[in-house]
Amino acid sequence: MATYELTAPLCDEDVKKLKAGDVVKLTGIIYTARDAAHKRLCDMLDKGEELPFDLKGAVIYYVGPSPAPEGRPIGSAGPTTSYRMDSYAPRLHSLGVKATIGKGKRSAEVRKALEDHTGVYFGATGGAGALLSQCIDKAEVIAFDELGPEAIRKLTVTKFPLLVVNDSYGNEQYAKPNYDL
Repeated sequence: MATYELTAPLCDEDVKKLKAGDVVKLTGIIYTARDAAHKRLCDMLDKGEELPFDLKGAVIYYVGPSPAPEGRPIGSAGPTTSYRMDSYAPRLHSLGVKATIGKGKRSAEVRKALEDHTGVYFGATGGAGALLSQCIDKAEVIAFDELGPEAIRKLTVTKFPLLVVNDSYGNEQYAKPNYDL
């Protein structure tokens, strides 16, 4: 296992060096989106409409944050269960998304899309939303404000802690944990 500090948006070279089990501290711009936002993004693609953010190199965090307390850009921001976005993720990877962040296992179709389009799936620690929010410096709703916590937000993060669960070579950390017991 290695530890990398990467800056989003990501490129193929960033993703190719990552292996399941590696730790990443991610800095830069990431976007939030959950089920309803994913459906709307795909509906917009079907209609040929411009999306609210550039998918090329994008990192999408599956999260529905709580309201921001006074003096903070965002409230608790823990990961959402990822399989709920599995029907949309392969299409978004084919259009340039490089990484997604969530918790739980991904479908065979998503794992194949990561291999085909040089993508990676990061796990964030569930139940640690308040701690993860400390790595978010700025949060701005950029689309679908009416969806409340499911609106798409542009987040500026610094050293956001992640684990590579699925790499672009077909490896899965959940299938082969590297525990030294």
